[in-house]
Amino acid sequence: MFSIKSALVAGVLALASSTAYAQTIDVPAGTYRADVTHTNVLWSVVHFGLSNYIGRFDKISATLELDPADVTKSKLSATIDPASVSTNYPASDKSFDAEIAGEMFFDAAKFSEITFVSTAIDVKDGKTGTVTGDLTFHGVTKPVTLDVTLNAALNPHPMSKKPTVGFSATGVIKRSDFGVAALVGPVSDDVKLTIETEFVAQ
Repeated sequence: MFSIKSALVAGVLALASSTAYAQTIDVPAGTYRADVTHTNVLWSVVHFGLSNYIGRFDKISATLELDPADVTKSKLSATIDPASVSTNYPASDKSFDAEIAGEMFFDAAKFSEITFVSTAIDVKDGKTGTVTGDLTFHGVTKPVTLDVTLNAALNPHPMSKKPTVGFSATGVIKRSDFGVAALVGPVSDDVKLTIETEFVAQ
């Protein structure tokens, strides 16, 4: 009985602690950089209507100039190395990463960076909003809007002892808008973006 009671108490305390963290938005203004060990940018496309094929990037950098008093005044910029694409392709018949990074799709040798620079941040409530910015991909720049959720803001993070904010974001782009139209049809034109990231105060 003691162990069950202890577990319940621990669970309640953990929930209370988690809730407190989720409601904490008191972090200082300044420059925050993406923690690459806790940042993922995933893309997915529909493959012949059968499944959502998922890839990611291994080399990402991002900077957030955070104004916690008025988040809409914050600025976000991010850079991705398209040659770092990772598809987790298990077969040995080819390098699928190299194929995606190659001329047919990303053409990373010619277009060595994917960049995103925010132009507007809108806040819907205390935790959700949108970030609109200029996405440059495959040599083409177009506005893209991401739906963003503030997951938590810790001041300080219990491990790093530094102020840290964590976000989830989603968005959809049409790859043909950026000149990447190979195999559109069997492979969807729409590319779903899923981003998970933590920014640490510098």
